[in-house]
Amino acid sequence: MPRKQREKSGTGIYHVMMRGINHQDIFEDKGDYWKFLKLLRMQTHPEDNTGKPLPAHCIVYAYCLMSNHVHLLVRELEEGLVPPIKSIAISYAQYFNYKYEHSGQVFQDRFKSEPVNDMAYFLTLMRYIHQNPVAAGITSTVGSYTWSSWCEYDETKTCAVPVCTTQHVLGRITGKELAELVNDLLPKALNILDFDNEMEQRVSDEKLRQYLSEIMGGASVSTLQHYEKEERNCIIKQLKDYGASIRQISRLTGVSFGIIRNIQ
Repeated sequence: MPRKQREKSGTGIYHVMMRGINHQDIFEDKGDYWKFLKLLRMQTHPEDNTGKPLPAHCIVYAYCLMSNHVHLLVRELEEGLVPPIKSIAISYAQYFNYKYEHSGQVFQDRFKSEPVNDMAYFLTLMRYIHQNPVAAGITSTVGSYTWSSWCEYDETKTCAVPVCTTQHVLGRITGKELAELVNDLLPKALNILDFDNEMEQRVSDEKLRQYLSEIMGGASVSTLQHYEKEERNCIIKQLKDYGASIRQISRLTGVSFGIIRNIQ
């Protein structure tokens, strides 16, 4: 069956979402987040071999990097939306596979996108994207999360890898007004295109990731899938006893849903 064509945006602006395959983590440590941001900057602020600036491949207004997915608010330029996003995905997958001795896909299928055709929805997405860590229970405030573009809009913060074109946004709304909007939490029932939502978890991803790291002696959680079967299954049983769901364990470790389901 042919893939459904992407819905075109009348403004050229899109909400883009990239997710780890089978909901798996795509960022294991700080270096991974930095790598993705550097790849993103190569699309928004490209340079030649001498450091001379080149025309941008796309414009980014906002981003948020979560452990297993990414949100971008991006405007396509002459070459379109797909080439720059695809380039980031391919380059990051090569980096991830080499670093973690992983093989196969890193991202789930092709990226998702939805058109942003008016300023009202644009501002809603500015709020939604920056509020992701708060909604997930990772941080209590938008400004306390490291891996989002809010540092580029908050004058009290410094971004090591700036990628956004903030003047386009701040030319339409003041920084004070934007801060008030972004810090005003959106209702959970808001109809925004997103990845499949799961049932409420009994234990958060962050707590589970910490618990798993302790069991594994500080090793990367994604290496569990390479453990010997008996040891792997013993650890998975501990995770189940801790209160983790099957889908949650699969997402964090990369071990298939079917294997985890059969471990008693």
